[in-house]
Amino acid sequence: MTDAYAVFGDPIAQSKSPYIHRQFAEQTGEDIAYTKQQVAEKDFEQAADAFFASGGKGLNITAPDKLAAYGYAARLTPRARRAGAVNTLVKRADGTLLGDTTDGIGMVNDMHNLGWEIAGKRVLILGAGGAVRGVLQPLMEQEPGSLTIANRTVHKAEQLAKGFADLGVIEPLGYEALSGRQFDLVINGTSAGFGGELPPLPEELLAEGAACYDMMYAAEPTLFLQWAEAHGAARLTDGLGMLVGQAAESFYLWRQVRPEVVPVITALRRSLSAKKGA
Repeated sequence: MTDAYAVFGDPIAQSKSPYIHRQFAEQTGEDIAYTKQQVAEKDFEQAADAFFASGGKGLNITAPDKLAAYGYAARLTPRARRAGAVNTLVKRADGTLLGDTTDGIGMVNDMHNLGWEIAGKRVLILGAGGAVRGVLQPLMEQEPGSLTIANRTVHKAEQLAKGFADLGVIEPLGYEALSGRQFDLVINGTSAGFGGELPPLPEELLAEGAACYDMMYAAEPTLFLQWAEAHGAARLTDGLGMLVGQAAESFYLWRQVRPEVVPVITALRRSLSAKKGA
């Protein structure tokens, strides 16, 4: 019997999740059907009730429904509880729903696939919003040498640092305090680049051999990655691998099978390039 899965969000037309999970299913021989459904935040509970009542086995959740999914889950994983948001719901054998967030582990696994080291490195994260909150625990578990959060509003960075203090020291800063500092890994967790304006970053921010990771992705290099290349980054990438990585973690939670991510990332990158050239 084919098991049903779906992604909820609003808007949802742009979602690549159905394609990704179809590729995973073909790889692994898992018998699943995966659809996408436009669901406003106010309608989430009703839509989720209907989906699971009809036999659905699991959901992915994207903006703006992650907080609603957090409240909907009967049980939360530690990383979902820390993130304060849920992007994956799993119907367990007893019928209850487990809520998890797979964004952070998706990003960390992508870095590992790229051969990037996190342990012992000086790590800087730009931004202090929900996207950053969702990746902090998996990053801290990699035991970086230091982890700094820079944000326009220092108070928001301080709140995050305090909330994750039991995992290690996180240094909160305003962007102006980055002057004179250098980092081995810089992660952009803001969407500022899509608005045409980057955070104010000092010229000397990147250490020799530094890597830069943008959690956003696009057909063209993001503004942050353009900045990184111009300022001597040795390695850089966008968040397409994170997108596929978080989906792979969801797939594993649902099916207990780990799909291969590299062929799917390659196919998606090729598709983005083709659309750019069209």
